[in-house]
Amino acid sequence: MMIEDVVNFNPWWEGREDYHIKLWRCQKYKWRPQWIDDISLEPFSLNFILGPRQVGKTTGIKLLISELLRELEPEKILYINCEVFPDFISLRKLLEEFIRHEKEPLIFLDEVTTLAEWWKAVKPLIDTGQLEDAVITITGSSALKIRRDMEFFPGRKGKGKTIEVLPLNFKDFVEIHGIKRFWLHYDEVLRLFNRYIKIGGFPGSINEIPPEEILGAYLGEFVRFGKSFQIMKEVFASIMSTIPSATSFRALANKTSGYSYKVVQDYLEFLRNLYLIEFAYLKEGSKILYKREKKIFFRDPLLLRLFSMWSGIRPVESAIYENIVQDHLYRKFGEVYYYRNKYEIDAVAGDLRIEVKAGKAHRRYPRNVTVLEREDIPRFLIELFS
Repeated sequence: MMIEDVVNFNPWWEGREDYHIKLWRCQKYKWRPQWIDDISLEPFSLNFILGPRQVGKTTGIKLLISELLRELEPEKILYINCEVFPDFISLRKLLEEFIRHEKEPLIFLDEVTTLAEWWKAVKPLIDTGQLEDAVITITGSSALKIRRDMEFFPGRKGKGKTIEVLPLNFKDFVEIHGIKRFWLHYDEVLRLFNRYIKIGGFPGSINEIPPEEILGAYLGEFVRFGKSFQIMKEVFASIMSTIPSATSFRALANKTSGYSYKVVQDYLEFLRNLYLIEFAYLKEGSKILYKREKKIFFRDPLLLRLFSMWSGIRPVESAIYENIVQDHLYRKFGEVYYYRNKYEIDAVAGDLRIEVKAGKAHRRYPRNVTVLEREDIPRFLIELFS
């Protein structure tokens, strides 16, 4: 594949507007993602952008490119969708051809995790100094694969950053709907919370694309990584019948038609690496009990709803509220746990102890525990990131 073969991926070379930018301009709800400001644009930089499918990584990159075009010659910017390359050799040859003609290039390699051994196209060029004046930004949807591949670049990132992109949290969700001072419009915030529960924070779902498209993107990842739909459905069904309670790999396996706990564990770890779910471990004092029962929560309410429908099992109502709170705490603190003694605390993070109730609380908790009833949750989520 030669440079002329990727012109359609780089329409700015011919003075044309990019397709993703056209789609973005037509959306009812559109915003400039803040994470693009974190990308290092100073040579030499090797940036890694991680995040789930359909979260807007490609659109964010294209918005950054459109801004860079105001200052740079269009020919200096190369965007490549790695899904179209048959192997890393053809990618490396294209990169070599491009950098022969352009000084201080900006190169964007999108969805590299779809290309086996993609790093072999980039690492030799870094090691030989051919990219010392370049900025390279790499995106991927599998946290495990790209983090493992990042280990091939020790000390080779230069000024580059590693950035995680996730669906909008509730505070950002409220703000893109035009509400800045939420305390003045709390009735509207409550209405938006009901919408957030249903559609989550994915740009596509917010702009009313069929949810099947987002589901299809994840099913495609299952196929790409050789996962069985039958096993995956049973794993999701066992999760849905358990959350928000703590559970073990063995307990979940016992809810399947006979798969071992090792198989269930492998599938759960795979789902974590796709940013679909995460674990809250039991914490007693300063001790984290990784081998004990753990709580499983979804990284976005839409994901919970989609895979509930796909597996055919609906979770209890309280699961959706607890999952949202757990995920927001995880985003804020980078960790979230739970506590269990005479009573159970749903979420422990930083100095916070949170108990989530779908309805009214019917028992007393210690003073250092914040009890969130349903109407309290939106305020808590916004203030957490304010």
